[in-house]
Amino acid sequence: LRDRFEFVYTPKHGSWLNMAEIEINVLVGQCLDRRIDCLERMRKEVAAWQQRRNHLDAKINWQFTTQDARVKLRRLYPQIEAC
Repeated sequence: LRDRFEFVYTPKHGSWLNMAEIEINVLVGQCLDRRIDCLERMRKEVAAWQQRRNHLDAKINWQFTTQDARVKLRRLYPQIEAC
């Protein structure tokens, strides 16, 4: 049974998670900011939004540097003690 699963480490505090959240918030603000009366219409609108976003080559301006991470997330980094 164990061989049927592949365990992959995905950090809970990773920047990819923050970027996914940002992109979902953009989707909600630009496409899902109103009531949509049927699931099929919502799928079409999300697909059209995604196609336009990809066509524009939209990017997230991620400014959280490694140095920022070391300061703000200090408690998540391992402490290495000198001998």
